[in-house]
Amino acid sequence: MMLADFGADVIKIESPVGDETREWAPPLAPDGQSAYFGSVNRNKRSVVCDFATPSGLATARELARSADVVIENFRPGVMQKFGLDYETVRAHNPGVVYCSITGFGSSPAGAELAGYDLLVQAMSGLMSITGSPDGEPTKVGVALVDVLCGQNAVAGILLALRARDAHAHGHGQLVEVDLMSTALAALVNQAGNALATGHAPSRLGNAHPSISPYELYATADRPIIIAVGSDRAFRSLCDALGVPALADDERFVTNPQRVAHREQLTKTMETVLASAGADHWVTTLRTAGIPVGPVNSVTDALAFAEHIDLAPLVTIASDGRTATSVRSPIRLSESKARYELVPPLLGEHSGSGWFDDERSRVE
Repeated sequence: MMLADFGADVIKIESPVGDETREWAPPLAPDGQSAYFGSVNRNKRSVVCDFATPSGLATARELARSADVVIENFRPGVMQKFGLDYETVRAHNPGVVYCSITGFGSSPAGAELAGYDLLVQAMSGLMSITGSPDGEPTKVGVALVDVLCGQNAVAGILLALRARDAHAHGHGQLVEVDLMSTALAALVNQAGNALATGHAPSRLGNAHPSISPYELYATADRPIIIAVGSDRAFRSLCDALGVPALADDERFVTNPQRVAHREQLTKTMETVLASAGADHWVTTLRTAGIPVGPVNSVTDALAFAEHIDLAPLVTIASDGRTATSVRSPIRLSESKARYELVPPLLGEHSGSGWFDDERSRVE
């Protein structure tokens, strides 16, 4: 979808039963399709190819041989069985950039494992550092590893296209990304902490392992987030809270000391914050230049983004249907994102002549 937003002609090849996320409901979008499916399938064309039939397989092979980019996320070995693996495709299409997305890589041991976001959140350690310290391991509230892996795939594809364009031979290459490696790389500082100490990080709820104050704090009515990243900012926070002496308390003078005495600092701050509600403190602290904000619902967040002129939503109209979705987060000054096709019905673009366009891409 990210590639399609910026002009790629993306042909989504589906089996006769369709992408399984078409059935991931409720809720349903106004056009009756799964809202989940709709959230990641705008600007694509849907074509049904039954790999169990000679005609379906021939169509898929013809597309792969003419495409700039092929993306597949079958288990390792499946595409080879159909003659659609990288080596076979590039023999007929040397310039192809072929992106293979797996759950746990292509080694025999990794290939045996099913790649679902929830499993990877658990097995990568992400769930072990998410949630309350005295609660159970908790997944992130969205399929974050799936999303990050898709973004890594886009980055890999663009890097490979740039390399192809930079060399006279014009050869493509294989791009491999997997959910497990994506999740491990996304652990960033937490993985770094484990490597530095030899100890696995633990769950801290909304607290940060290396910064304080940097978490959720209770006020008189509802919690707010305060994120202070320097000693100078902490002093400004103490002034804004009306307790300037707190910045000189030997327990809190430096960030390492504040982290070491996080519990005492949180209690002291929440005693002050209890004197007024969230709206008061957000206004007061924001005026003082302190990073602060409420905990928005998703609908509140969309409204806030609209309020600060981020224009978060786009409405697409095509083939007599309309769809609203969150716009691409990328803005280019010259190459504008396009929003032309609503999420496709299953096989909506199947039929003669649908892949004649020389710009066609294959997903």
